[in-house]
Amino acid sequence: MNNQKKTSRFDDLIDAARSRQQRDQPQSTPDKPTSQSKSTDPAYTRTTIYLPKQVHRQLKAAAASQERQMSDIVTELIEQWLEKKQGEELMTDDQ
Repeated sequence: MNNQKKTSRFDDLIDAARSRQQRDQPQSTPDKPTSQSKSTDPAYTRTTIYLPKQVHRQLKAAAASQERQMSDIVTELIEQWLEKKQGEELMTDDQ
């Protein structure tokens, strides 16, 4: 008796496709920390502001040239403004 497994003429093709699919899948890199996007990060909240079109264009161009996100630039500037305001309030309280 013949103990060989009966194979389809497509078995080799299917096996080749499976091995190629496994080869082409990106390897997971557990060493890299996964960063959360701001939209899913609970430390962030979404807000809407209105800017003049020209200011928006300039901000967008500046962010692109510095390879930064517009929201990061706006956050930085608001934090600076808040620190300045807090300093001004402390100065007026001392008088």
